[in-house]
Amino acid sequence: MRSLATWRGFFFDRADGPKHPCAMADLSHDFQSTAVADTFAGFPVDTRTGLMTLRNLIFSTARETPEVGRIEETLKWGQPAYLTPDSRSGTTIRLGVPKTGGYALYVHCQTTLIPDFRSLFADEFTFDGNRAILFQTGQPLPTEPLRLFIRNALTYHLK
Repeated sequence: MRSLATWRGFFFDRADGPKHPCAMADLSHDFQSTAVADTFAGFPVDTRTGLMTLRNLIFSTARETPEVGRIEETLKWGQPAYLTPDSRSGTTIRLGVPKTGGYALYVHCQTTLIPDFRSLFADEFTFDGNRAILFQTGQPLPTEPLRLFIRNALTYHLK
């Protein structure tokens, strides 16, 4: 198991340039636990960059939304999960790799987040029921609609 201090070296080595696809992602927010870092390291290489992009989007959206407060990064069901433990403003967001391939952003299936988002962006995204937005590797992420979705998830309990 790698220590948190070694993860930057794993993803990016200044002398040699990028060693890993995650090196292209913003690592300005370090992993909060080695378990989460190890989970990201275990994802297939072709999906890891997209998952890191979603991770960074969660943290940047939280920073831009004051009522959210601190984000806790942990594992739930073996997947990276993002919670708002202090403000309790949001529902849990999880990241993972679905059985169908690609990667996904998951929320609790009993929220109205996916149905509401689907009504606005039915043609721009692929959905898995009421629980996930699915992405294909190598495809650009529509950042602004995703930022809206993440903001709504992080403030879901404030409605």
